[in-house]
Amino acid sequence: MAAAARAKAVPIDIERAIEVFVRGFAFTRSFTHPYVAERVGPLWVTRDGPRKRVAEYRREEWMAPPGVAPAEVDRLARQGTRGAYAICAFRRPDEPDGELRTGYKAIGYRLGVTEPLMAHPLQRVPRLAEPYHVTRVTTPELADRLAKATRSRQLLPEHLKPDSPLRQYVALDGDQLIGWVKSIAVGDATWVSNMYVAPEYRRRGVGRSMLVRMLRDDRAAGATCSVLTASHTGALLYPVVGYELVGELLLFTPKRR
Repeated sequence: MAAAARAKAVPIDIERAIEVFVRGFAFTRSFTHPYVAERVGPLWVTRDGPRKRVAEYRREEWMAPPGVAPAEVDRLARQGTRGAYAICAFRRPDEPDGELRTGYKAIGYRLGVTEPLMAHPLQRVPRLAEPYHVTRVTTPELADRLAKATRSRQLLPEHLKPDSPLRQYVALDGDQLIGWVKSIAVGDATWVSNMYVAPEYRRRGVGRSMLVRMLRDDRAAGATCSVLTASHTGALLYPVVGYELVGELLLFTPKRR
């Protein structure tokens, strides 16, 4: 057994998980125009690189780690934004969310979704049965089929190369695509994006088998942790393959004035 597999898992700090999330999210938004991740004081911001027309800028995401007061986040975001923006406020699992909710509400924000922030230390990845064939997308033909199934371009030609920082996986029932997930390298970590299983194939182990294949490849490529945000339903699946809760994301948007 490899030393990494024998080693005791080291808890993943929420600050590290947030940075992986920020950089991975920016990567996924850069297919059509560069979307950059920057530090502004204690915050992260992800947004479009320079454009010719202000109207073309997409919504910015301002990321607030635990411990930054809503009023300070609001001040920095309003001073630094080019236009439309949202705030992703993070809390640790043992911190109540009431203060964040009331704090942002008091200064004119509306709470949208909340998403668990989870991480996998990659020391141990379970071996699970593969009910349907799982493969990495490495050919233009399969990439085109995936784009048709998702109704959006998931891969660029350079992402089909063996050393690409983006690895896309699909599950197949014969020739039918029934699930997909991608892993994006962020330094010595990976970000999980766009996990999906067709409704009629759920509860059959498809999601678990894709994650296990992905995580084993992540570890083989040198990653030391995998990070994702989950729906509250999805958060019940991920611990089965070894993900742990490290925090929660609360998405706030400013109310119209």
